[in-house]
Amino acid sequence: MKVSELARQAGVTAETVRHYTREGLLHSERHSGNGYHLYTQADLERLRFIQRARTLGFGVAEIRDILDHADQGDSPCPMVRDLLASRLPEIHQRIAELQALAERMEQALDAWAEMPDGTPDGHSLCRLIESLPEPLSRDRVAKETQ
Repeated sequence: MKVSELARQAGVTAETVRHYTREGLLHSERHSGNGYHLYTQADLERLRFIQRARTLGFGVAEIRDILDHADQGDSPCPMVRDLLASRLPEIHQRIAELQALAERMEQALDAWAEMPDGTPDGHSLCRLIESLPEPLSRDRVAKETQ
């Protein structure tokens, strides 16, 4: 099947197929007459695997490593478990940071509800932002949480 057919069946764009081919995640055969990239049913399954791996947050390089292990007949499953286990604490930290950001934004909107808009006058750029308390430095945050 050609690039467009593979893309359609996998629910991705043709450019996605071309990108994964350039990155070495998919391997096509060249049609001798017209030079088209041709893919097999196995390539479709591989592309679907790549999509699943992407939904778990794996990057192209990590997926390449996973596929290389599998292509060599080795199980990539231990590596996959280790990668997810090491990444999960980072994800939880990012979620906590985003939740804190959302709370700051909500507090700012509440505080600004009755504040008038201002015009920059050389001393003030935006009274709304300037009305916020100074952010804590990382050192100060660390000291206050000890």
